[in-house]
Order: sequence, then structure tokens, then C-alpha cells
Amino acid sequence: QVQLVESGGDLVQPGGSLRLSCAASGFTFSSYAMSWYRQAPGKERELVATITSGGSTNYADSVKGRFTISRDNAKNTVYLQMSSLKFEDTAVYYCNAARVLYFKTYNYWGQGTQVTVSS
Repeated sequence: QVQLVESGGDLVQPGGSLRLSCAASGFTFSSYAMSWYRQAPGKERELVATITSGGSTNYADSVKGRFTISRDNAKNTVYLQMSSLKFEDTAVYYCNAARVLYFKTYNYWGQGTQVTVSS
């Protein structure tokens, strides 16, 4: 049974920092690209950051230089370190695992964790 369980969301002041975690189970974590998405109220879900199975990373322009995605394959966990948080970073943050194997796409989602940036 595949599970992605996010944690670490909180209320934080502008300029503050948070670290989100996503614990994975039920699949071969090291073989999957892991991503963080976010969805703000009234907006579409957007890709925030991705780390490939090989460790390459990509970021949305809006978070470059402020957010860092990392993974620990020994712990089956992906992290999102967020710093210099802004009001517009307020959203539900979702963990995603994705892989294409033999032309079939495997795509899993967590339940989300709320990040609120407010003074």
C-alpha cells in the first residue's frame, strides 16, 4: 500500500523558515522522482520543486534561492527547506512521487500539509 505522509506545515511569520517532510512507503522510493506541489485558495496546484532519482533538482522561479528540496533514500523521505517565506507562499503543500516504467506512469500523492505565512 503506497503512502506519502507530509508533515511540518505550520503558521510562520514572513521571513521565517520551515522544513517540510514527506515520508514514503509501499514503493521503491529511490527509483522515483519526488516533487513538492502547492495549492493556494482559489488557485491551481503548481509545481514547486522536483528532485530526480539521480539527485538533480529543479525549482519554480518563484522559490529559487529560497527553497531547497532534498531526499534521504535510506529514510524514504523527501524534504523541502523553505526560507525567507513570503505571504504568497501560503498554500497546502503536497508531496508527489512519479515514475515512468515500461511506458506506464506511476504517480502518487500525499494528503497535504498547510503552510500559512502571516504576521
